[in-house]
Amino acid sequence: MLIYPTARAVFAAAIGAPVAAAAAMAAPQAWLIGPAWLILVLALVLIDAGLAAKPSGASLSLTTPAALPIGGEGEALVQAVFDRRSAPTKVEFAMEGDPRLTVEPERRVAAVSERMAGARLGLRPVRRGTAILPRVWARWRGPLGLVWLQKTEMTARAVPVTLNIGGIKDEAMRLFSRQALSGARVQPDLGGGAEFHALRGFLPGMDRRTIDWKQSARHGLLLAKEFRAERNHHVILAVDTGRLMCEPVAGAPRVDHALNAALLLAFVSLKNGDRVGMFGFDAKPNLATGVLAGTGGFAHLQHLAAAIDYSEAETNYTLGLTALAARLQRRSLVVVFTDFADTTSAELMLDNVGRLLGQHLVLFIVMRDDELETLVRRTPLTPQDVSRAAVAAALLRERELVIERLRRLGVEILEAPADRIGPALLSRYFDIKRRGVL
Repeated sequence: MLIYPTARAVFAAAIGAPVAAAAAMAAPQAWLIGPAWLILVLALVLIDAGLAAKPSGASLSLTTPAALPIGGEGEALVQAVFDRRSAPTKVEFAMEGDPRLTVEPERRVAAVSERMAGARLGLRPVRRGTAILPRVWARWRGPLGLVWLQKTEMTARAVPVTLNIGGIKDEAMRLFSRQALSGARVQPDLGGGAEFHALRGFLPGMDRRTIDWKQSARHGLLLAKEFRAERNHHVILAVDTGRLMCEPVAGAPRVDHALNAALLLAFVSLKNGDRVGMFGFDAKPNLATGVLAGTGGFAHLQHLAAAIDYSEAETNYTLGLTALAARLQRRSLVVVFTDFADTTSAELMLDNVGRLLGQHLVLFIVMRDDELETLVRRTPLTPQDVSRAAVAAALLRERELVIERLRRLGVEILEAPADRIGPALLSRYFDIKRRGVL
């Protein structure tokens, strides 16, 4: 509880000084007007505080959205309820924000109706993570307008700020509408994969290798096997959350692009009948889930991804990939989102990727660095430009060498711009399903 004078009370007290000075100049014995005026104002302030609604008789509550996506907007509802003894006519509300979530406007005034007042404050997500709204304030004037009475409520309300994948999800639906993921009836992906579906009459243009000669001889009709993409596969999304992945590219940290694509693949995989798990690591593993099935698991994965914070730690590939390999009991598609800046870290990564390749199919996601490529292509105008271009070219050569070594190990490589890895990853996922390599 806090009580302090309003601007009106300060102004009323201040105007007593020039009045007392003028009176003292006219009649020296009238100097007592100044102290008397201050005492009068102080008495009125005390009376106003006594007549006002007491903070102890008010209760504050805060209602916030369950989660907010980056780029979206939301509202928080702050309410004050007063007891039966008294209530002000207006209440001014304010709420403390968070580096991940700003509050707009800073304060808002609401009228009191039936001893209750409420105001909606806008919430604008700034960066991914779990935002904490620590406290809210409400203050109101006394009947004379000379005193503020303020109540503070410690809320510590957590609001997850998640990635906004709505636009890319819609684009994926358009690109892969053949899979009928958004409809009520899921169509099997026929003509690819390794899971036997049915026998059908052989038609011109069909692959002759699909002819079932035994069944054809038994029925006296040339029959061919029809296959469909296998389901119930395990898809593991391994996201490096170390220092390099937190550097910005294409307007956002690399890890945000990675999580965006990972969640998009998770949504499609779950709708397609596969099981999805997520694994995060930097200096040590920081997230490990079991495999989830069904579309209900997507919301859980989305909230877990929102809780992954930005890290300044160096990535420990030995600990992270070893822990991941120990958790996997069944052959899986392991999608690794990472970045490397030197050959030393790349060597450690290559040594540990080999442990996964013995049993699993590994897909590496490589984000193109447009800034480095621009430095290489740009015409140098100064000696500094030449130095930058040389360094950028060396970094790109090291990256290409590492990518080539990964290919030789048997790792699938997907290289795409950071803001386009989502659709590109979906295309590669369906290609893997059709080839039946899992």
